[in-house]
Amino acid sequence: MVDVAKHAGVSHQSVSRVLNTPEAVLPDTRERIERSMAALGYRRNSQARALKTQSNGLIGVVGQGDTDFGPTRMTWAIENAARERGYATALSVVRDPRPETIDSTLDFFLSHGIDGIVVITPVPALAEAAKQLSAQLPLVLVTSGLWPADNMNVAGIDQELGARRATQHLIDRGHRSIAHIAGPMDWFDARGRVVGWRQALAVADLSAPQMIRAGGWTAEAGYEAAQRLLDVDELPDAVFAANDFIALGLIRALQEHGLNVPDDISVVGFDDVDAAGYFSPPLTTVRQPFEEAGWAALELLLDVSDGLTHVPNFISPELIERGSTAFRS
Repeated sequence: MVDVAKHAGVSHQSVSRVLNTPEAVLPDTRERIERSMAALGYRRNSQARALKTQSNGLIGVVGQGDTDFGPTRMTWAIENAARERGYATALSVVRDPRPETIDSTLDFFLSHGIDGIVVITPVPALAEAAKQLSAQLPLVLVTSGLWPADNMNVAGIDQELGARRATQHLIDRGHRSIAHIAGPMDWFDARGRVVGWRQALAVADLSAPQMIRAGGWTAEAGYEAAQRLLDVDELPDAVFAANDFIALGLIRALQEHGLNVPDDISVVGFDDVDAAGYFSPPLTTVRQPFEEAGWAALELLLDVSDGLTHVPNFISPELIERGSTAFRS
């Protein structure tokens, strides 16, 4: 650090602040110090830092091992946020949240000196299991917020708001019969999107058509759910799908029945997966800000570790307008 300070023409304290509280250093000074670090090949001594701060710089991330879009992107976002703040992450997959499994996970974390845990919990079973972990280590739940997390620290994305924005988009375009194909109802996200859909319709004084439940989050599940939608006497003039893959299966089924999207039926999805802009037609959808939510979860965990007070932090999603919705006269 002394060599870096001399090379950059700054004090030893300035180098220390760049390493520990970079936001407290002027941008020009920080960039000069970082260039000197790179030029000299400087690397932080993690063992010395642990001795000084009683922190190993390691954060645990617990998930179910789902390969679905949302949990996967959230895991990446938390890992990226942790790395930007100088922490490494250790991932533990808990597919079976029985007490013995949670005990094993906790033993693993404790034996590796984990500073805190972020639990990505899309379903109630994992949220309940997380209570056992919170008694031993600082912990934050990443969830949509429908679960009553008493005495728990919660961050995530506001699923209800996203669903309201999707439904309101259709209402603003003159649609009055707006169906919903829901995701698996054991997921908090699916429940939140149902609530938001119903709220938007109620505010507009519109009745909610019968909800159709998809058997999963896949395009195949959306296609199968669409067959039940097409079996009703009177089709809706718009559909809000619980995610983009369900919307993709829905669009395929509608096209097979000679219905055009959006001329005959408008469709809105949720997630804004990477290919959503290349669907036929390009899909109007709700973009989830995973990176921002990952940062919120990490910052909340660091606050909890420092004993600071906290409030739930739910990030607002964004509606992305494309070609799958049209105006109705």
